Amino acid sequence: MIKPLYLARSRRIAARKLGEEILVMSARGSTLFTLNPTATILWQAADGATPLERIVESKICSEYEVNPEQALLDAESLVEDLAKHGILLISEKPIAESSGYGEERP
Repeated sequence: MIKPLYLARSRRIAARKLGEEILVMSARGSTLFTLNPTATILWQAADGATPLERIVESKICSEYEVNPEQALLDAESLVEDLAKHGILLISEKPIAESSGYGEERP
């Protein structure tokens, strides 16, 4: 069984929603990112308590006509990339909001 992944938004960013996209300024290198609509859905749903698989099923697959397995693989790749830039935190356990930055996965 594959362990679920939980996502939380980093507190080390500044973000602003513009239309269907979100602009994110990462504290790592003060880099500005524009999240496309799919990345925006993932970022907005990153509450630290909902597994990525459920986010993909309920938010991505319901919005787009995609194969659930492929959508999950694509989402995993995307969130790993966002985590590398300090935009999202990823953990194999729920990330408590009160725990500060949660457990970052390498």
